[in-house]
Amino acid sequence: MKMMNCPLNGLRNISEFVYGGEVKSMPDHVTCSDKEWADYVFYSENTIRVVMEWWFHSPSGYWFIAERHTASDEILNTYDPSERFNERVEFDSAAAVTEEKRA
Repeated sequence: MKMMNCPLNGLRNISEFVYGGEVKSMPDHVTCSDKEWADYVFYSENTIRVVMEWWFHSPSGYWFIAERHTASDEILNTYDPSERFNERVEFDSAAAVTEEKRA
């Protein structure tokens, strides 16, 4: 049985987790093209290496980052996103204000 270490809940069965995609730099969602956004959301390099990925622990609703080797599928490290990110990205605040003013 494959196990993964959740930074919040400890060692858990892999069936409790959902893959959330590769951690990579996000383009500016207001100014980027549709192609740039699609590349960010849907495509990855797909090479043999250690990648940082978003993972979600379904029972607790907790998102975290895992470092995984794509050839061996070995999970090398897991940690809370606050160790990498120190600010939150808000997607709809400017658009929501504009929409409210139009109504």
